Amino acid sequence: MKHIFIVNTKAGRVSCLGMVKETIKTCQGIDAEIVTPNSAKESIAYIRNYLDNHHDEVRFYACGGDGTINKVATGIMGYDNASMSVLPYGSGNDYIKYYDNKESFNTIDRLLNGKEYLVDIMKVNDNYALNATHFGFDSVVAKKMNEIRRKKIIGGNNSYPIAIIYGFFNGMHNRCKVIADGEPLNDNDLLLCTVTNGKYVGGSYKCAPRSLNDDGLLEVCLVKPLPRLKLICMIGDYKKGLHLDKEKYERHIIYRRAKTVELLSENEMTVSIDGEIYSDNHIIIENLKQKIRFVAPQ
Repeated sequence: MKHIFIVNTKAGRVSCLGMVKETIKTCQGIDAEIVTPNSAKESIAYIRNYLDNHHDEVRFYACGGDGTINKVATGIMGYDNASMSVLPYGSGNDYIKYYDNKESFNTIDRLLNGKEYLVDIMKVNDNYALNATHFGFDSVVAKKMNEIRRKKIIGGNNSYPIAIIYGFFNGMHNRCKVIADGEPLNDNDLLLCTVTNGKYVGGSYKCAPRSLNDDGLLEVCLVKPLPRLKLICMIGDYKKGLHLDKEKYERHIIYRRAKTVELLSENEMTVSIDGEIYSDNHIIIENLKQKIRFVAPQ
């Protein structure tokens, strides 16, 4: 089987290309190739062009963060001979936190001999998301995080908490109507909403602790507008994934499982699709059950 490593040289604070090369050197007897696309669009185009012209089994490795994972998943979507895995070199890597042995994604031998799972992927208008689509406070934070993640001191693992502070002043009220499988969840105002197949966003925030990434259902968690102090009190439990279990949050949170989620806004709104920023005033999120062959380490 061919193994193709798609390297995002801009993932994290420094390029991971050298680390990928060193990792592959440790492998014996595998047919491996490294590809370094110049853009997200080029990543998807390369994968699709390869699969259009090669019909043998092939596995693509996303070498970067959630954005790189997204592009590989988007590229292989619809091709039965392609599977994917991850070498986590980005600043987030939220999707692989779904798996209990997430540290093992750094061990190439365990990936080469990993177990394949059929997992869900969501279609977001004409885009795809493997982990999460989130908006409101979250998308304000994600947009700011993208701006600062490669900067010294405030970048890397510090970028998300710093972006949250920015969100306290710029993302507390967001005009958007959310409809889950035909059920309106709010009037036209929210603090934030996450629509996920994975469990984590923002590096360490367990927004969807009950998520199953192969059940055909999206986890929808909508938080109503809150005073800043109330949000500060909730963040610790939200980070630990305890926000759905505590009675004191029940009147502030709407939680559903759904196959389709619709977002409506009078003005163009910003959403984060696996960490990538996208804007529209009408967004339909549809979950596609078990369409991606994903390999996790053994």
